[in-house]
Amino acid sequence: MLTFHRNTLAKLLGWQSNMQVWSIIIPSGTILKGKAMIQNSAFQRLFIAVALCFSLSIGSAAGTGDGGGTRYTGEGYASRSPALGVNGMAATSHPVASSIAVDILKKGGSAIDAAIAANAMLALVEPHMCGIGGDLFAIVWDPKTGELHGYNGSGRTPRGFTYEAMRAALGDEERIPLFGPMSVSVPGAIDGWYALHERFGKLPMSELLQPTIEYAKAGIPITEVDAALWADALADFENSDLPAEMLAELYRTYLIDGKPPRAGQVFKNPDLARSYERLAAGGRESFYQGETARKIVAAVQRSGGELQLSDISAHAGEWVTPVSVSYRGYDVYELPPNGQGIAALQMLTILEGYPLGEMGRENADFWHLMVEATKLAYEDRAKYYADPAFDQSDVEWLLSQEYAGERRELIDLQKAALDQSAGSPPPHGDTTYLSIADSEGMMVSFIQSNYWEFGSGIVPEGLGFALQNRGSAFTLEEGHANVYAPGKRPFHTIIPGMLMKDQQPVMAFGVMGGFLQPQGHVQILVNIIDLGMNVQEAGDAARFIHSGDSQPTGGTMKDGGRLLLESGVDPDVVEELRRRGHVIDYGGGPT
Repeated sequence: MLTFHRNTLAKLLGWQSNMQVWSIIIPSGTILKGKAMIQNSAFQRLFIAVALCFSLSIGSAAGTGDGGGTRYTGEGYASRSPALGVNGMAATSHPVASSIAVDILKKGGSAIDAAIAANAMLALVEPHMCGIGGDLFAIVWDPKTGELHGYNGSGRTPRGFTYEAMRAALGDEERIPLFGPMSVSVPGAIDGWYALHERFGKLPMSELLQPTIEYAKAGIPITEVDAALWADALADFENSDLPAEMLAELYRTYLIDGKPPRAGQVFKNPDLARSYERLAAGGRESFYQGETARKIVAAVQRSGGELQLSDISAHAGEWVTPVSVSYRGYDVYELPPNGQGIAALQMLTILEGYPLGEMGRENADFWHLMVEATKLAYEDRAKYYADPAFDQSDVEWLLSQEYAGERRELIDLQKAALDQSAGSPPPHGDTTYLSIADSEGMMVSFIQSNYWEFGSGIVPEGLGFALQNRGSAFTLEEGHANVYAPGKRPFHTIIPGMLMKDQQPVMAFGVMGGFLQPQGHVQILVNIIDLGMNVQEAGDAARFIHSGDSQPTGGTMKDGGRLLLESGVDPDVVEELRRRGHVIDYGGGPT
């Protein structure tokens, strides 16, 4: 999802909720509960939004003979016109979450209030994507101070569980398992909610959670796409070697009559409603020190894990300073490690040396350069990105123009690289994304995740949410920046972004897609800045995904990886890329 913010007056006055093809416009001048929304030229904005899910599905946005209609105006591949509004904007991955966010804005809530309310709802309807057993990250534009604020809400590993103890528990395993108790780290999302709310919230937390509490009790129909993803996610656990007793609460919570919910079937989660009610009544402490914390620890320990109450009670996220690079007159902001946001910035510094706008998408050089820049940035990501409390990356060097020039020299325009190496620094001492903008000009780029679908698969008894498996994102390679250690935050894939120009916000943006998110960020920015697309076109245009790169969790690219291209890419371009050595999956399947 992207929320695009332009300092301009507009004739289209109103609120806007946006999710894929779901829109709600409330005319301006509406009297809001508790206050009137008065148009003020000092704060008047045009907000434009589009929902974007950057996933591994490969297909055409609008191809000839695909059964789609013909657009009256705009690019044929665009699914619709951009959504517009000036009083506020909410862009999420679900229509009800978007409408709840807009309702909060109408009541006088801030962008942060609306983001929390939407996230709470998404945890009900998309539990395979997010939930309060996971972590969150955010970038906030505060119009009152004219400052950007970053928040890292990632949790840590058990403080008393050493590297040696982890290796002993895993036996012959060379990786931390994707599912199960060893993959669990402290959930940081709720602490993040309250930290953001304390600084930027207006409405009481109880009011933000009430809509989801009501839906969780009464039930809500599951959408077609969520039903499909839900079923696929649960199938992963059915095919795992986790014991049935460990998964019993997962199935009790997320199955209906023993099966995943079908499209349109009403799903209820009264346990989650009660968890939210405890939060509304008892605040942050009810989660990290009360009944919820005790149930989390009991579930993990019963499954063989080492998480302690002291680990949960000691948790605290942190405010961080976003980092940026300049790209063709714009300032692009991401959060520093332990996330992967600076990979997008590294790619942009490399790509700025090429005239991508002149090349255009019909030129194989355009796609080749994007992919090769990905390979180079991902090598550094695999080696250097980690919890800065344990291993301090030289972010300034990684984002420098000098280093970008060195990396650029490694690109062969006529040949796809089979392998690359990380640079050497100079000597020195899945997910849900949403973006919200309010009438005062505050904007938040907000991302939250359990990591892998239903996370670890462990659902504490009676709580209605799964615990994340972010701890599986460590490597066990001794000496590596991202090696497992007690009390350490793992490498994180979820990254919010913010685009600025002349010290003013232009766009809050982000995508969903795990390790692939930096690629998504760069493609969106290039589409808008270099190619002049509007936000809807930028999200709908055919995309690439490069897989098989070196990873912070282990594994090194030696064969060039695989390039997935959607069918909207010109076939002649695809053939030229194959000639240069790219191994390509095109338009829906391997060819």
